[in-house]
Amino acid sequence: MSTQSVQALCEALIARPSVTPSDAGCQDLIIERLHALGFNCEALPSGDVRNLWARRGHGAPLLVFAGHTDVVPAGPPEAWRSPPFEPTLRDGRLYGRGAADMKSSIAAFLIATEEFVAKHPGHSGSIALLLTSDEEGPATDGTVHVCEVLRARNETPDYCIVGEPTSATKLGDTIKNGRRGSLSARLTVHGKQGHVAYPQLAHNPIHQLAPALADLCAEHWDDGNEYFPPTSFQVSNLRSGTGAGNVIPGEAVLDFNFRFATASTPEGLQQRVQAILDRHGLETTLDWTLGGQPFLTPDGRLSQAVSQAILEETGVQAALSTTGGTSDGRFIAAICPQVLEFGPINASIHQVDEHILVDTLEPLKNIYRRTLEQLLPDAH
Repeated sequence: MSTQSVQALCEALIARPSVTPSDAGCQDLIIERLHALGFNCEALPSGDVRNLWARRGHGAPLLVFAGHTDVVPAGPPEAWRSPPFEPTLRDGRLYGRGAADMKSSIAAFLIATEEFVAKHPGHSGSIALLLTSDEEGPATDGTVHVCEVLRARNETPDYCIVGEPTSATKLGDTIKNGRRGSLSARLTVHGKQGHVAYPQLAHNPIHQLAPALADLCAEHWDDGNEYFPPTSFQVSNLRSGTGAGNVIPGEAVLDFNFRFATASTPEGLQQRVQAILDRHGLETTLDWTLGGQPFLTPDGRLSQAVSQAILEETGVQAALSTTGGTSDGRFIAAICPQVLEFGPINASIHQVDEHILVDTLEPLKNIYRRTLEQLLPDAH
């Protein structure tokens, strides 16, 4: 079996410009190494998206590492101090698009698995990797597709670690044990266009919307719970008018979003919004988009194993958190009872000059390996 440092493998992945939905050969590189470990590697493409399900072993428990090989666009190359797809070392940092989100996590877990299998070839249970090139994009042909395939054949993970960059200021300070759901809507308030000098002949949709919007903003949606903050309502866009100063617009269009806790449901939030609109007598069209359900993994075997591995490797006491946006964990949680996200420091993700501290790569790998050792001990 060939060996390679986490840094070298991370650099090899960064050098592949895998902007969503392109994989740019990242999974081919990974598959070659997994084959050497005895993994059964299965391509599960959907549309233009490459997905990989790779499994070693047949028994339970099944521990899955989930990640994405795709990255967000780098933006203007000239804004970067070094080319975004040329991995560059500078001041103890490795620069390049995907360095933190999340090619370092993939490299660290892969080499952790190589070390674990070399030392524990007769480990109990099974190890799997679920990789997609559609996490940073629409997320309609990636992890959700693989989960549907796994569900159809009753292949159910027991534990899943999503390699998202969760650490805030120190490696290991934060584990995400859930995420809020995302529910968006586009509200169109229908009025009647007219001249501003003759308001009696028109119906101003902005005037009609204003008191309803005030009530939506003032509404207390829930109290959250032990793991989640209260559900939030935020307006993202408000559009109306013809651009002329003497025309009452014919409609107003409002985009808004809920980031909601497990204390609320999408159906309940939709009903309460509709009730407020009805109370104000608005003529509206309302289109909803459910971006993702919330998920939560209470403190248990997986969180304890990862927390213990972090403590042993870094001396840091990890905190469980549900902050941030959505992740592919929302899809995996539908088929897996324990889903956590853990990875490197996230301060530079999606930014120009994205980077990772080189001296955190080896500890990240060791945390993943220690977790494997706890959850998949040698079979007796």
